[in-house]
Amino acid sequence: MFSETASLLWLAKIAGASLAGGVVGAISGLGGGIVIVPVLTLFLGIPIQDAVAASIVSVIAVSSGAGSVYVKDRITNIRIAMFLELSTAAGALFGAAVLTRWVNGQMLSILFGAILLVSLLPIVMKIGEELPEGVHNDRLAARLRLNGSYYDKRLGREVAYDVTGIPAAMGLMGAAGVISGLLGIGAGVVKVLAHEIAMKVPSKVSTATSNFMIGVTAAAAAGVYLKRGLVLPYLVVPVAVAVLVGAFLGTKLMERMSNAHVRQVFAVALAVIGVEMLLRGFGVRF
Repeated sequence: MFSETASLLWLAKIAGASLAGGVVGAISGLGGGIVIVPVLTLFLGIPIQDAVAASIVSVIAVSSGAGSVYVKDRITNIRIAMFLELSTAAGALFGAAVLTRWVNGQMLSILFGAILLVSLLPIVMKIGEELPEGVHNDRLAARLRLNGSYYDKRLGREVAYDVTGIPAAMGLMGAAGVISGLLGIGAGVVKVLAHEIAMKVPSKVSTATSNFMIGVTAAAAAGVYLKRGLVLPYLVVPVAVAVLVGAFLGTKLMERMSNAHVRQVFAVALAVIGVEMLLRGFGVRF
């Protein structure tokens, strides 16, 4: 009786953490790992490799669940997603195949964490901004027709937006791929930064487009973890199911939130990831 109760309690904790991860991931555009991995490792004592494997599968669930809703509601900018995914893939290949031979992963973790925390400054400076102002298509964005529009349920109107900073965004996406290939982490946070800081798209478009993109990276990584035998069904199933439910809830919340509130959720997530990477670089492991 005690064993059954303990097992149900264990499953409830996993489901609760995964549900929260799905909600946060769908709103911020980062996937659910920012909540799931720390909870599974710190509070439930699950090995980090198994927790990361479950998180990778959950990211696919978030991308599939939240991404499909955002695409249906035409918030996702698919042209931006497909264009920038080329830079991410090239960066990941370069990072995994070339730089891993020479670059110290510990120092890169410290550098990455510091960069993320510094990146908080421009996000915080426009934390209350509802829609970007004074943005005009640059030449490349106009040629590729990367600008778009979406219906904002909170504002109750169609929001048209232009896109700029394409070269800078491509550089950030390439860096995201390199970091992903070197450290084996998701690059969703850099993708959102590329959309927010370089391209100056509305936060809702940034979140929706990132959710669409992260599934591609996660699917490739999941295959590696599956081959290594780290994808454990008894862990992955409750995580994936709960995070998918959370992702659907998160999409409904995000669509009715202001862009300023979406940016605030992202800022908190960015701070958590930055501190986590710094601790990882200094040898503090979960």
